[in-house]
Amino acid sequence: MAERTNGTSAPAVRRWVSLARACEVLGVNESTVRRWADSGELHVFRTPGGHRRFAEDELYALLESGGHQPERVLENAAVTRIRRGLHSGREDAKWNDTISASSRDHLRPLGRRLLEIVDDYIWRRARRSDLEVEMTQIGEQYARELRQRGITLTQAMQAYTFFRQSLDQAAKQLAERSRMTPEEGQQAREQIAGLADRVLIALGEVYEPAAT
Repeated sequence: MAERTNGTSAPAVRRWVSLARACEVLGVNESTVRRWADSGELHVFRTPGGHRRFAEDELYALLESGGHQPERVLENAAVTRIRRGLHSGREDAKWNDTISASSRDHLRPLGRRLLEIVDDYIWRRARRSDLEVEMTQIGEQYARELRQRGITLTQAMQAYTFFRQSLDQAAKQLAERSRMTPEEGQQAREQIAGLADRVLIALGEVYEPAAT
């Protein structure tokens, strides 16, 4: 492995990539990659303009060795909040009592996939345009499943609101744990809100024919 350098000229043998690309490969945010670089866990050099560059082969080697697996901070935090909320007896979770156990078991994988998409979107683990399309598709499928199982539009909206609030709280936790700047935290929450709105639109489009 090449020695770490603080100079302005990069070794010619390796492919050196930007901070954004390093985040995409490792599945973590910029603050985490900077911390690993500052502690010597990642080799880095700076361009004449002061930008960090990372050895791409080292990034992939870390993933393959299991040294740094993509963190599922947002997804795990959201799942924890949703589970606690559903079993807390809170008023905003009463809608869950109207859904049969078999329906909940059938819907759970779709809900988990929605959270995975949001998590992958924030950390750029896949092309965002593809994730946006899949988010809409999963939202539509989720809405169809709810409707086919006799869930009313009001109940579906209550479920969406619960889901949306859980995501928002998880986003706040994400910003704190990942030491995001206020600007990074706000951007992440706006991106999450945009994805969640795709589910809301899907609900309306699926239920609209029946309402009409």
